Amino acid sequence: MMEDKKNPRPAEEGSQLPTVTLLVLLALIGVLLFVGWQYLKDDSISDNELTNAGADSIAVVGNANEFPVVAESSDKSEKEETTEASKATEKTKKEEEKPSKKAKKEEPKTETTKVVDLNSVKGEIITHTVQAGETFFGIANRYNLKWQSLQKLNPSVNPDGIKVGVTKLKVKIQTIHTVGPGDVLRVVAQKYGVSKALIMQANKKTKDFTERGEKLIIPLK
Repeated sequence: MMEDKKNPRPAEEGSQLPTVTLLVLLALIGVLLFVGWQYLKDDSISDNELTNAGADSIAVVGNANEFPVVAESSDKSEKEETTEASKATEKTKKEEEKPSKKAKKEEPKTETTKVVDLNSVKGEIITHTVQAGETFFGIANRYNLKWQSLQKLNPSVNPDGIKVGVTKLKVKIQTIHTVGPGDVLRVVAQKYGVSKALIMQANKKTKDFTERGEKLIIPLK
């Protein structure tokens, strides 16, 4: 009977072994979970630090790039303003100069050339009868004379009172040329030392053409 009572003890000890093993495993799992949590926590902090550091780095880079851009824009604006100011100043100067030039053009012309004494000039005197549309000054210009010279030749004539078909004016010229063979205006002009234009003007010619036997008035030089 004493031996039967002792047999159950090994069975109790065997049933306690799995329980201990389970507790050990749970303890190990708890330790691993704790270590894992600590690792994840540290890693999260590191990530945050890296993220903040990256943000600061980007901000610095951004600021470094912004300053040159602002400076360049400012310089460009200053250059543009300077250019516009220069253009405005230049335009103002030109506008100020224009009136003076215009005024200079509108100044009355004064004759500084001494009037030629026609008595000392070789030539011939012809009579010119005033025609429609002619003026005293226009007649003087036609024969290449100054109006003062024409007035000296006609002291009794009032320049403002000439009458068409009535007033006769004395005009001094070089001579009267009769056109001969080969006498084109250019050749005649060279012969008397005056321009072809003056001969055409004195004879009221509109075309560079002459006829044989035509009489041409040759004005003074």
